[in-house]
Amino acid sequence: MEYWKVMIADDEAIIREGIKQCVDWEGLGLQVVAEAEDGEEALELALHHTVHIALVDLNMPIMHGIELMKQLREQLPGCKIIVITGHDEFVFAQESIRVQVNDYILKPAEPKQLMQVLRGVRDELNAVRERNQHLQQASKQISKNFPLLRERFCQEWLDGNLTREEILEQLHFLQLPLERPELIGIIRWRWEAHPSGMGEKERQLFLFAIENIAAELLETYPKVIFRDAAGLIVILLWHEAGERIMAGVEAAVRCHLKIAVEVGIQPVEGEIEELASSYRKCRAELAKEQPLSPLVRRAKQYILEHYSEYGLTLEAMAGSLQASPVYLSRLFKQELGESFGTYLTQIRVRKAAQLLHSTEMSIHEVAERSGYETQHYFSTSFKKQTGVSPLQFRKGVLPGEAGRDDA
Repeated sequence: MEYWKVMIADDEAIIREGIKQCVDWEGLGLQVVAEAEDGEEALELALHHTVHIALVDLNMPIMHGIELMKQLREQLPGCKIIVITGHDEFVFAQESIRVQVNDYILKPAEPKQLMQVLRGVRDELNAVRERNQHLQQASKQISKNFPLLRERFCQEWLDGNLTREEILEQLHFLQLPLERPELIGIIRWRWEAHPSGMGEKERQLFLFAIENIAAELLETYPKVIFRDAAGLIVILLWHEAGERIMAGVEAAVRCHLKIAVEVGIQPVEGEIEELASSYRKCRAELAKEQPLSPLVRRAKQYILEHYSEYGLTLEAMAGSLQASPVYLSRLFKQELGESFGTYLTQIRVRKAAQLLHSTEMSIHEVAERSGYETQHYFSTSFKKQTGVSPLQFRKGVLPGEAGRDDA
């Protein structure tokens, strides 16, 4: 049995002994672990034993009872203090109230009154311990269920049912970045088209495996992965390199599970409470997409991984993918509606725009990072795609407002 620890602080040995003898300490679940005859010794012993109950005489040598109680309140805030005094005076009562004394016992202490006071304090301690146990258990449960709580919150967020204040409060509680995600991704697996057909249990295993692959690839990034009301796998990602990472998820699923999934990607825009809009847009774009052949999906991923290499060519990519350049070019145009060169330029310009907007890199550095051999070629290509030069884009100049090429 765990006992509550008690200290008796009184300068009269006969009083201390009388208190010890007239109480059934074990029956109350208490144990006297220390006795002190002056205030200084009492404080030292109380701290050494971390006592739960201190019976304190107001009139003590070296350190007055009031000062001892103040010190106990500061250094052992959970300790219950019972005043023992022969001074039934208002001034002492006032001081004692200021240090939040739990109860009083007047000398000479009557056994019945002492037992009653101690029982009351013991019950308070038991109640606090029980409450703390419940809170600790709740805290463990919350930690254990953190992934589920995050998923539920994100679903509400996607539904557009939360205010800005509620979103920020939940993000803080769930230990997520206090800002909107950089990207929302949706993974769709057309399981019903699987040639062998499969039961619900097998389908759930595949979906769980897809989520695990995504979680593994995104392990170092702040994110939430969950399934929405339609059963689609949704990823909220707080990282700017999301597009390349998501392409990696698609490739890893194909490699490890031998199934094809479609990945929708949407940069998140607007205010933090407007996430639902980006989510709906991502779903709409994914719904419009036709399933791509494995070769074209691999080609898209290859471009995302190698666009920064200015020597990237259709022939080099076809060789790496072990495909005929002519066949790959035709298939690429057929499924994506544009040539390899046009698609590569769009990717490079989009990446350059991200760097211009989010970094302080020079135009020359941005050109290099985007796969262009010269700054001039980059500026020409960028302006052709966007209507403004790289420098004008960084300054926020809109197409049609540009009077001259600053780059």
